[in-house]
Amino acid sequence: MSISTLPSAPELTTLPKVPRWRTLLGSLAMAREPIRNLDRALSHHGDTVGLHLGGVRPCIVTRDPALAQHILQKNHRRYLKSDLTHGLIRYLGRGLLTNEGADWLRQRRLIQPGFHKQRLTALTRLMQAAAEEWSADLRARLQAAPQSTLTVDIHAEMTRVAFHIIAQATFGTSMADAERNRLSDILTRIQAFYVRTIRQPYLRPWFMARGAYKKHEALSQELRELVRGYIRRRQSTVSESPAPDDLLQMLLDARYEDTGEGMSEAQLLDEANILLLAGHETSANALSWLFYLLAQHPQAAQRVRQERVAAGLAQRPPEFAELPQLTYAQQVVQETMRLYPPAWILDRVALEDDEFRGLPIPKGTLFSIYIYGIHRHPGLWPDPDAFRPERFASGQEPPIPAYAYLPFGGGPRLCVGNHFALTEIQLVLLEALHHFDFQPTAPDAPGTDPLVTLRPKGPLWLRVTNASATRVA
Repeated sequence: MSISTLPSAPELTTLPKVPRWRTLLGSLAMAREPIRNLDRALSHHGDTVGLHLGGVRPCIVTRDPALAQHILQKNHRRYLKSDLTHGLIRYLGRGLLTNEGADWLRQRRLIQPGFHKQRLTALTRLMQAAAEEWSADLRARLQAAPQSTLTVDIHAEMTRVAFHIIAQATFGTSMADAERNRLSDILTRIQAFYVRTIRQPYLRPWFMARGAYKKHEALSQELRELVRGYIRRRQSTVSESPAPDDLLQMLLDARYEDTGEGMSEAQLLDEANILLLAGHETSANALSWLFYLLAQHPQAAQRVRQERVAAGLAQRPPEFAELPQLTYAQQVVQETMRLYPPAWILDRVALEDDEFRGLPIPKGTLFSIYIYGIHRHPGLWPDPDAFRPERFASGQEPPIPAYAYLPFGGGPRLCVGNHFALTEIQLVLLEALHHFDFQPTAPDAPGTDPLVTLRPKGPLWLRVTNASATRVA
């Protein structure tokens, strides 16, 4: 299906708008369940609608892939991330996620080589080792459990393994459980608070009076000091040979083309903080939803196992170069990230006047590109809420329209770590299915908790048993 046939194709000179009073009255419901309420608004008004964020700030929300492409790619120079993202600088620093303009481009060019395929080949071994350590621990717990059956919160499990992987890949070392849990807790609390200040801006005076901003700035400082300790320990061992082959060493070794100098400690801290947040959040959430979906669709899990056996990888983990052979496993990951995109919404603001299909876009217009809505758009995806990995098979008809699939964003600001995340997710998927079966514990789909990324709302319980030898051989 081509984009030109979508309902969003006609002229947009009469952009539908939700009255301010209505969005203000519904702001509490929107804060509690943003996805449900955005879906309702777009289903009623069309693919692009004007409303007021938190009942206060004018904003255009869209699930139109053509408008998303216009903003993110075709006219990207006229749009920047808004203060909705820039506000995270207060807590996480000015890294790739939050930076902008020429400074962002300079940092991007400096950091991007760290995620090239050559380095991913080495990092794959770190990822596999962390996945094996997690599966060995879970197998030990299963062996000690009655009837060799456990009920686990798969989100907690995947947060643990994803943080282990990003810690290994970034710092070349494992973190103690207490330290890893503290870092994860800090990042979660900062996200939850910051998102609440965006969705309910009228509460900011109350947050200020109660000292909530200072409390979360203190958490941010604690995060920086923990990360600073890793950086300084590495700098104190700079003479060791060979140098570690991890992302921190890449950041330390990188030099700006124009000056030949490296990053300052403040810049290192900012980039390391973003690596920790983005590097574990995206993967942990995607993996959590992945195993939830496979528990609901055991035939898909079995097909992943069979594909691995057919590729001659039944008795050993795949190398980085072998992962592309496992096309169905990749499709399972892609379909999971369609249904539950980790980056579920993006913000952009117009730097100058623009126009799209007859719709005037004045300078300062705030956009929310609703990726979750694009990924489940009934005009783009047949049976959009169904789990069908075959959608992503080569040659599948109809072809996926441009900008209808944006799990890592799009345009020049496509996530620099997308190949890292996809490699990690596929490795953990294969390791888990080699040893375990997953079954649902409840018939209903779990709720979502859309913070900066799309998390499950509360624990995501799954029943785990050992995979039958006949199923994995």
